[in-house]
Amino acid sequence: MPLPKIYLARHGETIWSLSGQHTGMTDIPLTEQGEKNAKQLGKRLQGLTFAKVFSSPLQRALKTCELAGFGSMVMPDPLLEEWNYGDYEGRTTTEIHQTQPDWFIFRDGCPGGELPKQVAQRCDQMIEKMKAINGDILIFAHAHILRMLTTRWLDLPAEEGRLYFLSTASLSILGYEHNLSEPVIRLWNDTSHLAA
Repeated sequence: MPLPKIYLARHGETIWSLSGQHTGMTDIPLTEQGEKNAKQLGKRLQGLTFAKVFSSPLQRALKTCELAGFGSMVMPDPLLEEWNYGDYEGRTTTEIHQTQPDWFIFRDGCPGGELPKQVAQRCDQMIEKMKAINGDILIFAHAHILRMLTTRWLDLPAEEGRLYFLSTASLSILGYEHNLSEPVIRLWNDTSHLAA
């Protein structure tokens, strides 16, 4: 029997993903390009079967899921909400570095928002849920939460989330090598479907 795979889909483009503004709980829609890219992502996923489809409850993730063709089977899950950026919501890293030059989200978290260990705990809970499912899983969510989910999938400390970059409407796959005790990244940040 094949080992299960976890497909990670980052939501399509928004005006804030374009500008580099931290978008946590601000529930903004996809751009027209973001909607187009979500449909291209759906074509990439055509023909695959999933035991479960999860999404962040925020509209940019849910809309990506719907446009990709999985709206009828999606289960919104608050564990997949983006990092709560607190005081840094809507600000770019460049703006934050003007007052906090050494700030690093995967180490420092956000004042008035979540700490890395809190986000890691959410991801650990999601991983427990995923491991109880027999079959492949598809997840629609956000860059920082998916980076932390991957870090914890590999059983690495929260700070190592800095190592992974994710583009909008990208597809990544987590899985195993030889058995369930060997978690790996099988594919990362693939956007080849967007060139079509």
